[in-house]
Amino acid sequence: MSIQMMPWCPAAVLFDLDGTLIDSAPDLAAAAEKMRADRGMPLKGEAAYRHMTGAGARGLLEVAFGSVPQDEEFEALKKEFLDNYESMLTVRTRPFDGVDVLLLALQSHNLPWGIVTNKSERFTLPIVAQTPALAAAGAVVGGDTTAHAKPHPAPLLEAARRLGVEATQCVYVGDDERDVVAGKAAGMKTVAACYGYLGKQSNPIDWCADHLIDQPIDLLKWLVLP
Repeated sequence: MSIQMMPWCPAAVLFDLDGTLIDSAPDLAAAAEKMRADRGMPLKGEAAYRHMTGAGARGLLEVAFGSVPQDEEFEALKKEFLDNYESMLTVRTRPFDGVDVLLLALQSHNLPWGIVTNKSERFTLPIVAQTPALAAAGAVVGGDTTAHAKPHPAPLLEAARRLGVEATQCVYVGDDERDVVAGKAAGMKTVAACYGYLGKQSNPIDWCADHLIDQPIDLLKWLVLP
């Protein structure tokens, strides 16, 4: 992917969680696969779910059962899926390669960083607590922390407030177009994580982010650290 902006020195760096900092697809897929197994249905395999991981329960249940939110049984399936997932949050979930080095570099330069995700606090807070690489996050904002989730800018503005920095001096890194939309709406610079859960037909070049990275460590090549 091409670089679109000269290096920049932010006051803080904010990250999406799933598909940006952590690869949670194995555990999310396992939660859906357990539902199929409990019904005596053949398993689809993790690869069948990976491209829809960013869509959360909605996307994973569509893959597993062809169920969509308009279906009568969807809410019951969603509850079962989320209960399954809560029991296996960090069984196989791991930071992407290079995330630990990236975050340690930010910390060594005293550059604040935080997490802004649409995953609810019910799951986000335990994952962060159980993942050593994420323990130093200065702010953790879930999808239900504020009155709105991304692509609304409210969660990003709340994270900046918690870090004590101006939103316009932050950069937001995410693997979904809604991350770029939310970041721009908050007045932040935006970085598209092209290694994440991009969906079937998504092209991050079309999101008009300020910068694109192919792996987490690439962010260090763009940031000017204090």
